[in-house]
Amino acid sequence: MNSKKPTICLSSSSHIRFLLYILLLFLSLTVISALYGDGNETDHQALLMFKSLITQNSQGALSSWNNSRHFCDWDGVSCGKRHRRVVKLRLNSTGLEGYLLPHLGNLSFLRGLYLWDNNFHGVIPHELGHLSRLRVLNLEKNNLIGFIPANISGCSKLVALHLNENNLVGGIPQEISVLSKLIDISLGRNNLTGGIPPFVGNFTSMQVFYITDNPLGGSIPDTLGNWKDIHILSASHCNLSGTIPRSLYNLSFLSEFRLGDNQLTGSLPLAIMLPQLLGLEAKKLMK
Repeated sequence: MNSKKPTICLSSSSHIRFLLYILLLFLSLTVISALYGDGNETDHQALLMFKSLITQNSQGALSSWNNSRHFCDWDGVSCGKRHRRVVKLRLNSTGLEGYLLPHLGNLSFLRGLYLWDNNFHGVIPHELGHLSRLRVLNLEKNNLIGFIPANISGCSKLVALHLNENNLVGGIPQEISVLSKLIDISLGRNNLTGGIPPFVGNFTSMQVFYITDNPLGGSIPDTLGNWKDIHILSASHCNLSGTIPRSLYNLSFLSEFRLGDNQLTGSLPLAIMLPQLLGLEAKKLMK
C-alpha cells in the first residue's frame, strides 16, 4: 500500500514573505553583532549592573546611560576604536553614591578605573583581580571598608594603586608583591596595620609611596633604599619605630620625605645626599 508523504506548498506571496522574514532576521542579528559583538554585550551588561546599584546620582553623571545611544558614547565611558570594548571608566567627583559590584571584573579590556571622590560604600570587589589589562585603579576618597583584596595581584599590568581616604583595614597584602610594574602606591588615611612589608622595596621603579595616617606600626624596612626613582615617600603618623635606614639618605630623586609624628629614634646624619629634596617633615621626626 502506497503511503502519501505530506507536502507543504507555499504560494508565491507566502514564499516572498518567508524570504523577507529570513532577511529581516539576518539583518537584525547583523546589527546586534555590530553593536555588541565580540563580547561587547558583556561590557554593556556590566555597566548596566554597575548603574543598578547607584543610589544617588545628584549631578546626573549617568543620565546618558540609556538605550538611546551605544554604551561607548555614555558619559564617563571610553572604548577602544578597534574592538569597541570599554577601556576606561572615569566618573570621579560626580557625586555618585552606591556600591561596587563584582560585575566590574567583567570589563576585561579595562585599563583605567577612576571612581575617586564619590561616596561608594561596601568592600572592594575581589573580582577586580580579573582585570589583567588594568593599569590604574583609583578609588580614593570614598567610604570603602574591608581589606585590600589579595587577588588584585591578578592585575599584572597595574602601575598605580590609589586607595587613599577610605576605611580600609588589615595589611598590605603579600600577594601584590608580584606586581612588578607598580610605581605609585597611595594608601594614606585608612586604618591599615601590619607594618610596611619589606617586599615593597622590590618595586624598584617606585616613584610615589604614600601611606600617611595609618596605624601601621613596625619599623622602616631597609629594602626601601632600592627605590632609586622615588620622588615622594610619605609615612608620617604611622606609629613607626626604630631608626631610619641609612640607605634612604642616598635616594637622589627624592623630593618629599615625610616621616613625622612617629616614634623613630636616632639622629639625622650631617650629610644627607638628597639633591632634589624640597620638603623634609622634621617635626617629631627623631627622638
